Amino acid sequence: MAVIAVGVCLGTVLEGTAQAGDTPLRPFAQHQVYAPDALFPSLWTPDERDEDVLAFYRKWKADYLRKVDVANDVDNDADAVQYRITFGHNQPERTVSEGQGYGMMITALMAGADPDAQTIFDGLWRFARAWPSDRDPRLMGWQIPPAGDSNDSAFDGDADIAFALLLAADQWGDAGYLDAARSIISAIGERTIGPDSLLPMLGDWVDIDGEQYNQWGTRPSDFMPEHFVAFGRATNDPIWTKVRDRVLDVAADLQRDVSPRTGLLPDFAVVEPDGTVHAAPPNYLEGYYDTAFYFNAARVPWRIASHALLSDDKKARDIARMMAGWMRSRVAGNAGAIQSGYMLSGLPLPYETENSTLFVAPMAVASMLLPDGQDWLNDLYDNIRDRHMDYYEDSVTLLCLLVLSGNFWSPTGH
Repeated sequence: MAVIAVGVCLGTVLEGTAQAGDTPLRPFAQHQVYAPDALFPSLWTPDERDEDVLAFYRKWKADYLRKVDVANDVDNDADAVQYRITFGHNQPERTVSEGQGYGMMITALMAGADPDAQTIFDGLWRFARAWPSDRDPRLMGWQIPPAGDSNDSAFDGDADIAFALLLAADQWGDAGYLDAARSIISAIGERTIGPDSLLPMLGDWVDIDGEQYNQWGTRPSDFMPEHFVAFGRATNDPIWTKVRDRVLDVAADLQRDVSPRTGLLPDFAVVEPDGTVHAAPPNYLEGYYDTAFYFNAARVPWRIASHALLSDDKKARDIARMMAGWMRSRVAGNAGAIQSGYMLSGLPLPYETENSTLFVAPMAVASMLLPDGQDWLNDLYDNIRDRHMDYYEDSVTLLCLLVLSGNFWSPTGH
């Protein structure tokens, strides 16, 4: 087991660590062709959008990437390097599996622009393996250092780590990444997908038939349909097509039955075995606003819209458009007026007046799908392109900027 220590802050580039033979096969910038009629921020050229991503990445890396002092490496390699993504300015000693997943996706996509991307990626992956879940060692423990005597998994961290390994397999042509991804994908399917609900569960700690938390309770920000498409390609397991279809159906049902005016999804939701959908009650897991569009659900527009852009999925497009169109109307086209949380009815949450990039950037990705949204998209992009907050906001914003610049792509799984 690794011993964690707060490492030195890394600069923009770590010179001389890239290894021979590791030339990226899909180097940044990629400039993907998304779904027909998808919009891009139009006041900036593609090269200028690439520069925005690069500048944001350099600061993100300097602020949140840390080299770890390792006592015993998971591979028993005294020279092995580990990296972690710090939880932020106020908790620099802490890391969560979600952050490792974000970091691994980002570095795989930035290969070519950053000569050390693979070294960093491998170090992030090595750290993840050094801190396995106590319940299934194929998954990562959600919080480092652990709180208490046990450390189990969180769905989003493992799903992003698996997706990042698939990106790495395409980026560097190494079958070892693909094998590792398949192992994690199997564990995700076996331990964190409800066998009857076909929904992402909160983690491997959930009892599928538990009284309070079970396979029917889910977190809509874990609805990652493009991930599930990639998992299916990598494993040829039909379960992932079913999971993709299921999360899109539940998202659409929530919009129809719970938030018909706004299309917003809650931080947590409950789906009854008979198909009835609800927002979870206050204090379901994290706090009073578990029932609202808050700091978990803020990611939903990005997750759903990314799938619509990459796979031209009509249901995902309709879900994303509803949220983006409502938000544009709510703030009268002023991105700076977006607040940090809303009731599903559309009322802003009391005291949450901050204009957080976490709520702006995912709406920008969803707004790429609005046929008449060009001016609105430009305003959203201008709001986030060079604005920095903290670990969570900045990591999600950087991933959204990769989509907004056409530099996010889906792995082949081969």
